[in-house]
Amino acid sequence: MNLKDKKQEQKLVFVTGIGTEIGKTVCSAILTKYLNADYWKPVQSGDLDFSDSIKIKSWVGEEVICHPEAYRFKLPVSPHQSAKEEGIKINLNEIRLPETRNNLIAEGAGGLMVPLNDREFIIDLIEKLNIPVALVVRNYLGCINHTLLSMMALAQRKIRMEYLILNGNFPPDTENIICKNIHFGTRILRIPDMANLTPENIEHVTNKLKNND
Repeated sequence: MNLKDKKQEQKLVFVTGIGTEIGKTVCSAILTKYLNADYWKPVQSGDLDFSDSIKIKSWVGEEVICHPEAYRFKLPVSPHQSAKEEGIKINLNEIRLPETRNNLIAEGAGGLMVPLNDREFIIDLIEKLNIPVALVVRNYLGCINHTLLSMMALAQRKIRMEYLILNGNFPPDTENIICKNIHFGTRILRIPDMANLTPENIEHVTNKLKNND
């Protein structure tokens, strides 16, 4: 059944990745458009003049609702370090899902084990929010190991992986191993490499995903 033909019940997805700089924000933009969703970055660490929320608006459109971050830090490093530099400790109890009836895409920082404070990590935030995950994977030497470890960590916490997003091109043997190890019910989304990140290209990829539903 086509996604848009289903009863519109709220869909919540937390976008995380197997590491840094693998295209989580691009994939978040595509998911935001694909699901006609709001966007939320719970913790923004660095690049405040061109934050991920600003990027989402530039790629998806000014009409998209981007909810305020729970925490914003100037230093472009791990959130626990940037928070410490500003004399702040990130408290997971102060990070709450935005109030909205729309679908919602939340985007994490880095991978699952990126620290938010001395004891808690991105995976702890996902578990607290109690929403399923979209795991973004990009091809590089070691990506199979990082992907399978990420999936194991999610399974141990009983966090449902709703989407596996293959971002870019993959050797067939690499893709085969990764896809053979996902749990039943996880959808695989393939996002092509984009030389230019423009609203038109984001829309083109989104439309291709919808046509494949």
